Amino acid sequence: MTRIRRSDFDVTNTVQVSSPTAVLSAVEKLLRSVWPEIPVEALRTSFAHFERLFAGEVEGFYGVDTVYHDRQHTLDITLALARLIVGFERQADPVQRLGPERAIVGLVTGLFHDVGYLRRADDRDSRNGAEFTRTHVSRGAQFLTDYLPQLGLGHWIPVVTQIIHFTGYEVPFARIEAEVTDPRDITVGHLLGTADMIAQMADRCYLEKCRDRLYAEFVLGGVALPFSDGNPQVKYASGLDLLRQTPDFVADVRTKRLDRDFRRAYQYLEGLYGGRNPYIESIDRNVEYLRQILRSENWQLLRRRPPIFAAVADPMSAMRNLMLGHIKRVWSSG
Repeated sequence: MTRIRRSDFDVTNTVQVSSPTAVLSAVEKLLRSVWPEIPVEALRTSFAHFERLFAGEVEGFYGVDTVYHDRQHTLDITLALARLIVGFERQADPVQRLGPERAIVGLVTGLFHDVGYLRRADDRDSRNGAEFTRTHVSRGAQFLTDYLPQLGLGHWIPVVTQIIHFTGYEVPFARIEAEVTDPRDITVGHLLGTADMIAQMADRCYLEKCRDRLYAEFVLGGVALPFSDGNPQVKYASGLDLLRQTPDFVADVRTKRLDRDFRRAYQYLEGLYGGRNPYIESIDRNVEYLRQILRSENWQLLRRRPPIFAAVADPMSAMRNLMLGHIKRVWSSG
């Protein structure tokens, strides 16, 4: 393991999370440490489909064009989810254990949890997947409704279309937990939601990605400049303003989502790392570094330029042009 963590590697600097092949290999190894004979054909099929889908090679879909929610983002979350599942399974009482099929279903859900950002051929009025920020989880649920039967997992549709919402804000968690009756499925949902939050916040380039990429997606998705009573409101004035609000956001996520709603599921990672939690440690480092920058206002300290793993040429330039055009239209209409 190199001393300097590479921009497209996981928190342990051992798995290249921009590579579907590398992540699939790591996930299979983790699963076989618990279930040596686990059938992984559905998982392999899903990874192959994911790669083609995000590359724009599946009929009816455009490839991924969002710059924050790119291919690396999804693969990073999927790897974290596999680690959480294995950590849970090693520590849980026999009656609470998930079992191999539920683990596979959870991982397939994780792999496609952000597929709703991909534009479909019939999304004729859309210009970028970020426009689906507010509805992408429901779109992902619809995708899985169509896709799971192809894997022989159609009987999981009622569960999967509920627990995928643990990664978003469209459905209150209390409603999900009222609809899903098996506590093991709720556990998978908590692990999924936990993986989604901790992997992205632990990204080595999380701060730069928030400033340069997430803000642009928030603009196109109507999050940065939402309308109220017909007038635009300013929630995030710029990428730097988004970063200024990030320490409070992370603290809020930690308290309300990770600790309360997901019942500190991140602690299941500690059994894999000798009592340590590399994700939480990386999140803490990111936040502390950001606080130092906020105290000094020396934004030049954020100088990383990680690659974007999208299916379009020069996705950042395209995103900036769309963002600027959107801002002009918002203020002229308001």
